[in-house]
Amino acid sequence: MNPLILSMILMTLMMGTMMTMLSSNWLLAWMGLEMNMLAMIPILTMNSSPRSTEAATKYFLTQATASMLLMLAIMINFMLSGQWSIAKLPNMTVSSMTLAALMMKLGLAPFHFWVPEVTQGTNLTSGMILLTWQKLAPLSILYQIIPSIDITILTISGLLSILVGGWGGLNQTQLRKILAYSSIAHMGWMLIIMPYNSSLTILNLLIYILMTLSIFMILMNNHSTSTSSLSLLWNKTPTMMILLMVTLLSLGGLPPLSGFMPKWLIVYELTKNDSIILPMSMAMFALLNLYFYMRLIYSSSLTMFPSVNNMKMKWQFTNQNYLTLLPPLIILSTLILPLTPTLSILE
Repeated sequence: MNPLILSMILMTLMMGTMMTMLSSNWLLAWMGLEMNMLAMIPILTMNSSPRSTEAATKYFLTQATASMLLMLAIMINFMLSGQWSIAKLPNMTVSSMTLAALMMKLGLAPFHFWVPEVTQGTNLTSGMILLTWQKLAPLSILYQIIPSIDITILTISGLLSILVGGWGGLNQTQLRKILAYSSIAHMGWMLIIMPYNSSLTILNLLIYILMTLSIFMILMNNHSTSTSSLSLLWNKTPTMMILLMVTLLSLGGLPPLSGFMPKWLIVYELTKNDSIILPMSMAMFALLNLYFYMRLIYSSSLTMFPSVNNMKMKWQFTNQNYLTLLPPLIILSTLILPLTPTLSILE
């Protein structure tokens, strides 16, 4: 793609997200979401192929349906309240329609089916943007209207998302699909805690984005898209293999890594609110995710070929692209658990 066109598309993507995040008017927020969606389509089709075209079509149809539903909710809200400002929604119907539209945009269960398919149909860079940056705008709207949303619907959808995110990734061999299901599960955790403590949603989102960026950068550096190509990593770049292994463990939420922090704080917050069965179910469903992360770790670092590579010439050359952002991202993705007391005070 032409660098000038690409920079314009990325600028539109960023402007759309920032417009939605900073606006207090429903129409401006909706326009930001539309700019975001339309800028994302050429990014998905960056490498022109039938798979990427299909992925972009699925993405457009889902997002356009969600936008239409959101606009309908905005119009009904204007008819009932006479104002365009994003405030407490006056009607249960309006809040339910808005929630359904935002759940479709975020890819939460039961509207999650498009996320793995679209992520699998694109290249790693587009998948990375889809699973990180594209979550910001809808979550910012949900953050503002959370007092009007029915907590039961949120809890059921969040639990379903955690279950689907774990269950769906069990039988996958494609890394992009695995990361897509991981995204669905993490969104479920964020959705459940939002009515109780919105600050924890933001903390979970930031740590999730850091971990996902780290994993995608390692995969892009090694051009790995499946578990079979990942099994060559130990022989080619052992350091990258160790970094990937630690980041995957962090994504699974194991102590003493950074990914444990949001899960720990969320479970603590829910138990403080006299909820015992809900956090216990969430922790049990999260074990499904941990299983397929462990399977990835097993295929990449704990399997060895029958013979060692003692050839003078390697059949696969080492990638010379030095990723400047990867070391700080890895550190933030794995080693910030000791900062938990400080972050809990900031809440």
